[in-house]
Amino acid sequence: MKFVLASHNKGKLAEMQAILRELGVEVVLQSDLGLSLEPEENGETFTENARIKARAVMEASGLPAIGDDSGLCVDALNGAPGVYSARYGGLDDDAARYRLLLQNMRGSMTRAAHFHTSVVCVFPDGTELTAEGDCHGTIAYAPMGDRGFGYDPVFFVPQLRKTFAQMTAEEKNAISHRGNALRAFSGILKEYLEKH
Repeated sequence: MKFVLASHNKGKLAEMQAILRELGVEVVLQSDLGLSLEPEENGETFTENARIKARAVMEASGLPAIGDDSGLCVDALNGAPGVYSARYGGLDDDAARYRLLLQNMRGSMTRAAHFHTSVVCVFPDGTELTAEGDCHGTIAYAPMGDRGFGYDPVFFVPQLRKTFAQMTAEEKNAISHRGNALRAFSGILKEYLEKH
């Protein structure tokens, strides 16, 4: 069975393929089908944004489509940047966004934060499967590490004593919000495929 990932991100595709391969599911990028859709992510939640992407790609391809949306939620900032993580402060540079985050947290005693991912799969018959995952940690006082992307250099995971940007891909995938959401999604999809 073929599924389309509502993304152009090869890293996301590799993660998705690794987790869903055992179900006998083939996952391709929307660009592999010649689709260059960029639906406007104007939802108020991660799940709404994931659904917007998945539905647009399913309608354009006629195949089951998987969308995901992720972001960083910081307790001291009332959950910000949240769904606006990729465009926080109107900035389009990862380092500028995490520097703004650190600046906005200056003087804050509360450093707790979590990354959240929502995954939504929409089938042509209207069936929808949803899964979510979190990874809890704290915001570091300064960036550390040079791996990963986005807020990875400032997201510190106490049990590993590293930021996401200091972890190997294997370490990060084992505990990350996206990894947790994809593993949950894999279980839900397996159940669905067994019934159909």
